[in-house]
Amino acid sequence: QVQLVESGGGLVQPGGSLRLSCAASGIIFSFYRMGWYRQAPGKQRELVAAITGSGITNYADSVKGRFTISRDNAKNTAYLKMNSLKPEDTAVYYCTANSATDISWGQGTQVTVSS
Repeated sequence: QVQLVESGGGLVQPGGSLRLSCAASGIIFSFYRMGWYRQAPGKQRELVAAITGSGITNYADSVKGRFTISRDNAKNTAYLKMNSLKPEDTAVYYCTANSATDISWGQGTQVTVSS
């Protein structure tokens, strides 16, 4: 079955950077669109960024110019590089693997932006 394991979350000061990783197994990775969602306390889960198998990306307006999604198909891993972090970026970040018929979720990793 599909397994997605996120890592790289933590506590960072405003203006700082983090890189999240999502290691995938159980799928033909290059066939899947990979995404990062986040959910802050009391808020709905939202799509942050996504990348197709061929590398086409899209971003939420709130993170454009600050976050970069990428993937390494040889390593079955997706990444989310987050720069210029703001307190409002604080959330649990989830990795997803999307096919034409289903979506799989990782367990999430906490990102806290605070001084």
